[in-house]
Amino acid sequence: MKVGILTGGGDCPGLNAVIRAVVRRGDQLGLECMGLREGWRGLYDGGAAFQMRLTRETVSGILHIGGTILGTSRTNPFKKEDGERRVFENMARLNLGALIAIGGEDTLGAAAKFSTKGLNVVGVPKTIDNDLSGTDFTFGFDTAVSIATEAIDRLHSTAESHKRVMVCEVMGRHAGWIAVYSGIAGGADVILVPEIPVNLDEVCGNIQARHSRGKNFSIVVVAEGARIAAGTSTTDSTINAGLDEFGHVRLGGVGAYLAGEIEKRTGFETRVTVLGHIQRGGTPTAHDRVLATRYGVRAAELVAASDFGKMAALRGTEIAAVPLAEAVRELKTVDLRLMELAKTFSG
Repeated sequence: MKVGILTGGGDCPGLNAVIRAVVRRGDQLGLECMGLREGWRGLYDGGAAFQMRLTRETVSGILHIGGTILGTSRTNPFKKEDGERRVFENMARLNLGALIAIGGEDTLGAAAKFSTKGLNVVGVPKTIDNDLSGTDFTFGFDTAVSIATEAIDRLHSTAESHKRVMVCEVMGRHAGWIAVYSGIAGGADVILVPEIPVNLDEVCGNIQARHSRGKNFSIVVVAEGARIAAGTSTTDSTINAGLDEFGHVRLGGVGAYLAGEIEKRTGFETRVTVLGHIQRGGTPTAHDRVLATRYGVRAAELVAASDFGKMAALRGTEIAAVPLAEAVRELKTVDLRLMELAKTFSG
């Protein structure tokens, strides 16, 4: 069987490890793999420029490399003219018997929708935000947390040297997994996530209480999607850069907003560091390489068994197969027990 592989949405450490694993295991199972460049755009377009033959040779040496050799985009085929029809036509024209879609809620949401329409598709969960239901962890998350934790460690020394409050903005649109994990690991004094509206009085009160005990610096970690208590977004239209094809606002600015409010309300000098795309770039951790490899192997096996409409998922220590519909049914938000744990060390 000839199988198409695409990587959609934001790039993520470990994508190449998945591609390599699918090709290597697929070769053992008699699968021929074709890469589709730039996510769903490649399958929608179907042109030769968007095709890449994948063999053991072409995937050799890519395990440790960040990003994706197939390229990616945030293309939504259901927002394109005749998108659904063209995807099915190109699957037939390219003689693809199945598709492996590697992505997050948007990429796999489209895959789930196509699955209900008869497309033979298998999913692999990818997002540094770790917000996909159906799996315990997504690959890329561990790398992002490691990068954020190292940044927080570095901010500690400059914060203490200059007697400042340092605000570190990390990724996390609707779920604050990166913020809470890196915040706890990095010893942050305040952790703010999208799941809990930000109470500025409480934040500033905690910082003032800390300073009154003789600590002359504080570290605040905030997820990019955090909102103030009234429910108003802490980012505004002058900062955001419109919507992507899946209707998501391009976030930015919460860290600067908080830094300004903290300095104004407490009088303490405050600076902000925005990690941004640094979190999703570069070499994946060993943990993410192994997890991505296990996902890729399972995806190839699902295709070979014609077990379509499923996503490879981590359940405990095992790689299971769960329905795509279950995987994208709802976002997996932060376990609030972790926030209670974080509060033990705040203020």
